[in-house]
Amino acid sequence: MILLTGFEPFDGAESNPSAEAAQLAAHQLMSEGTDAVAVVLPCTFGLAGRRLREAVEETSANVVIAAGVAAERDRISLERVAVNRIDARIPDNAGAQPVDVPCVVDAPDEYPSTLPLDRILARLELSGLPVELSDSAGRYVCNKAFFELMHHASAGEPRIAGFIHVPAEGTPYPAGADTEEAVSGAWTVGAMARALEIAAKASMHEARHPGDDMPVSSASSGD
Repeated sequence: MILLTGFEPFDGAESNPSAEAAQLAAHQLMSEGTDAVAVVLPCTFGLAGRRLREAVEETSANVVIAAGVAAERDRISLERVAVNRIDARIPDNAGAQPVDVPCVVDAPDEYPSTLPLDRILARLELSGLPVELSDSAGRYVCNKAFFELMHHASAGEPRIAGFIHVPAEGTPYPAGADTEEAVSGAWTVGAMARALEIAAKASMHEARHPGDDMPVSSASSGD
């Protein structure tokens, strides 16, 4: 089972492409016969991580990909590490704005993603979708949910989990982008969903074939 999550709108926005892309990707995966579900998380420090953990337990997902929007970025960001720190630049949807506090008290300073990031990166590059590895998931609700997910996963399940940031809808593609979606000149929810679908398939391959480092021959191949 693949669990994909995104966030509800925040900071006055009418929509959040991370939630729309997660839902669209899950629908596409299910249409191809893959067990997948999408859950929209509240954009609050107090509830996002808890709802994510509940969704993991409810679905018994063995692959979890959480997504959020990074409006200042122009490509898919594969987050390598969740840090145990909150520094909210703006209030969350409940009005909370914690500064310089841990995500989880008495937990490690950081947790690495357990997604097969190199495989995902290779498949996204083959697809032509602009992508990067990132060492900063920020210090807002995205990072807190990511940290709580990996803190939960440190007990053993889910074995494959991590976080991916998507650009804001309408963000111009970086120069040189070579993909069919790039003809529009800007990121669409559909392109983001395709990225999440590719990431999910690469992660399922890792779940079924742990440690398999055979060359990736197709950006859209499942397993």
